[in-house]
Amino acid sequence: MEGSKDVHVLAVDDSFVDRKVIERLLKISSCKVTAVDSGTRALQFLGLDEQRRTSDSDEGFVGLKVDLIITDYCMPGMTGYELLKKIKESSTFREIPVVIMSSENILPRIDRCLEEGAEDFIVKPVKLSDVKRLKGYMNNNRDGKVGISQDYSGDGDKSDVRINKRKMA
Repeated sequence: MEGSKDVHVLAVDDSFVDRKVIERLLKISSCKVTAVDSGTRALQFLGLDEQRRTSDSDEGFVGLKVDLIITDYCMPGMTGYELLKKIKESSTFREIPVVIMSSENILPRIDRCLEEGAEDFIVKPVKLSDVKRLKGYMNNNRDGKVGISQDYSGDGDKSDVRINKRKMA
């Protein structure tokens, strides 16, 4: 991935094999990777776990730089959906793109994750082409820019508004 040397991805998956696959694919794409085995560990890494939140008034680690979070959906203890919700509730990390992965292609689950703020939903097994597709999310976050575009129909009426390629209206 061109220009992604400083890109830091937090990868969350309870499966050792799947975690190593995504870690390897991200490293091939020149990303720095932190891999953890649960949603709880991801929250601890981000400083959003319950123990830290009750002892500190600060939310998250101020100097921590994460450009993308990719998480499995089905994990014991905390699902990827629950992790997504906690990240999006955080004032520190809500703008970080979150991508959900699952071996199950269940449309209501996919819709629910996207409605809650996930950037994308990837059906496992994750491939190098999937990781390359994530480049846009990482670059948007690193630039601090949100890509907004409006598409117009031929008669001049607005047909839809897209923010980071997601149809909004």
